[in-house]
Amino acid sequence: MLVLTRKKGESIVISDDIVLTILSVDGENVKVGIAAPRDIDIYRKEVLDAIEQNNQNAAMSLDTLQKTIKGFGKIPD
Repeated sequence: MLVLTRKKGESIVISDDIVLTILSVDGENVKVGIAAPRDIDIYRKEVLDAIEQNNQNAAMSLDTLQKTIKGFGKIPD
């Protein structure tokens, strides 16, 4: 992990097309602006973690449903 110290108004450039700018610092809170192409998805980590957890839960639910259906065997006409 790269650790940098930045002040209000200073920026960090990632690749050629992503710029992080420190907009304000208020106690322990830092407001960061992100300039990036529209095709790049940007998420807060806790939101991304929740999305991944929901996807895992949905996949497990589907797997459980499929196993349950197979457990019934073929349903007669």
